[in-house]
Amino acid sequence: MRIGLVTEGGYPYVSGDAGLWCDRLVRGLGHHEFDVYAFSRSEAQEDDGWVALPPQVGRVRTAPLWTAEDDGVVYGRRARRRFDEHYGELAAVLCASDPATVPGLSAVPDSAPAPDLASPDADPGRKGTTRAPAEADRFAGALYGLAELARDEGGLAVALRSETAVRALERACRAPRVLPAAREARVADLLAVAAHLHEALRPLSLDWYEEDGLGAVDLCHAASGGTAVLPGLLAGHFFDVPLLVTEYGVRLRTHYLTRPDSPSAVRSLLAAFHGRLAAETYRRAAFITSGNTHTRRWQERCGADRAKVRTIHPGLDAAPFAEVGESPERADPHTLVWSGRVEPAKDLVSLLHAFAVIRTAEPGARLRIIGGPAGPEGAAYLEHCRELATRLFPDGSGTPHADGTGPVSFEEIGGPGLAGPADVYAAGAVTVLSSVVEGFPVGLVEAMLAGRATVSTDVGAVVEVIGGTGLVVPPRDPRALAEACVSLLRDPERRARLGAAARARALELFTVEQNVAAFHDLYLETVARTPVRRVLLNGTGDPVPFAAPVEAHVPGRWADPASRKPPRAAPAWATDTPVRAACPARSATTRPVPSPARPATNPVPGASPVPTTEAAR
Repeated sequence: MRIGLVTEGGYPYVSGDAGLWCDRLVRGLGHHEFDVYAFSRSEAQEDDGWVALPPQVGRVRTAPLWTAEDDGVVYGRRARRRFDEHYGELAAVLCASDPATVPGLSAVPDSAPAPDLASPDADPGRKGTTRAPAEADRFAGALYGLAELARDEGGLAVALRSETAVRALERACRAPRVLPAAREARVADLLAVAAHLHEALRPLSLDWYEEDGLGAVDLCHAASGGTAVLPGLLAGHFFDVPLLVTEYGVRLRTHYLTRPDSPSAVRSLLAAFHGRLAAETYRRAAFITSGNTHTRRWQERCGADRAKVRTIHPGLDAAPFAEVGESPERADPHTLVWSGRVEPAKDLVSLLHAFAVIRTAEPGARLRIIGGPAGPEGAAYLEHCRELATRLFPDGSGTPHADGTGPVSFEEIGGPGLAGPADVYAAGAVTVLSSVVEGFPVGLVEAMLAGRATVSTDVGAVVEVIGGTGLVVPPRDPRALAEACVSLLRDPERRARLGAAARARALELFTVEQNVAAFHDLYLETVARTPVRRVLLNGTGDPVPFAAPVEAHVPGRWADPASRKPPRAAPAWATDTPVRAACPARSATTRPVPSPARPATNPVPGASPVPTTEAAR
């Protein structure tokens, strides 16, 4: 089958989130064909280039999210009236006075988001809300109305940044029976909301929604929520293409955690938009996959039908850890290892205080902190942790230890003796995770594959991942963390049992093979339940035999026939010449997909940008 893979800030770019699992998925399903539709997040990401693409990637189309250039489309009177109608309806829905129709808005109007939702590790499954169908339909009608307008007129960028958009927001906020916070919105707040909606709705203006684009795929797979879902929603709206959504983190939750300092009106309106977009996504998707139960509870809390949700754990390559996992005796029995990106959410301060207690009980213990900083904030936090370590662990003369010679060392992969992740976990007998915020703990799974005993804080999906193969303590509790580490340092037999059990669990649940097999089965089930009804024609206008999947001809209640459009003609899957992609923002450089006969090459960093094009194999 032909799959349209939509990504945001990840695959096929060298740098970015979720790029690795997408690459492994595409390579693992060589008998399918993939069209990649990718959003880039920065100019630096585009300059870094792409990973080498396998031959099953038939085309790649890209669009940037980090620029705000106008598309040059000027509306006539009728188009302006249509825009004012649809955008005004969208604004009115966002200002709706019933907060129960928006997940998590019950406590937003006059204060920060509700504690049970804003807390990084809150359990969203404790409370449930039912979205009013009428409000959901109004949001969907406005969203798809704007998409149809963009398709008819050639874009939305100018209109989304116009005074008409700001006035529509102002009218909605001043209408009766709206959210109290929306009624108090000032001009600066309205401008901030309009700017965010302009960025969020930018994908509606792309020219991806044609018969030879997303209309030609059998299945659209969005690799994340938020912006990446919009092309999938429009492919379903225009061409009845089924949508599969994968979330290893919930965008609505991310919104609550990253905008705590915004004005109340901005928080309320943007939370309403993201909440309704998430609900529309979950309503339209054929299936929704989560990386762990913690994320799944968030999805269900935000409106996902439990019958549609599947949990598919991320897969890691177990081969690099085979030698270390089978040789636990290589580990230094007195060394603790922490590995990851250095940032405040990892709470290395608590870990250092815990290690001070550990040193009191086990004077020969060492702590190796291995990882680089995550951005400027991470660099400042790393420096703070270094200073704290020198104060907590001075030598006998009262001066700090030389770097690498004391009980605590700060290192990075690529340094002496640390060629790769396997060497990191081989360095110590116990791996420690001290985070206060964590999604799916990839580093913990790597430690399990390496056969190491673990001590972790109870955050995110930690308990789900380790099962009963490691020790778990409350977050921000240095003494509990220290006691757990000391108990393992003093009991080598227990360490060995836990390490062996952890490796067996990781090999069973968290490998690339199980991840690829699970998605393959779900692809087949999705196409079987919601086949795309289309007639493919050859160059002479005759139907192409066996062009549709076999499942499309199976009789039964696979899909609602009333919601299907009449069969339509569609061209071949790809063209022989590049096709310019109209985009309201600055476009990425042209990069053709290499053929199987020659190796793929990444674009030269720093190359001058040119308009986005479609690369067709």
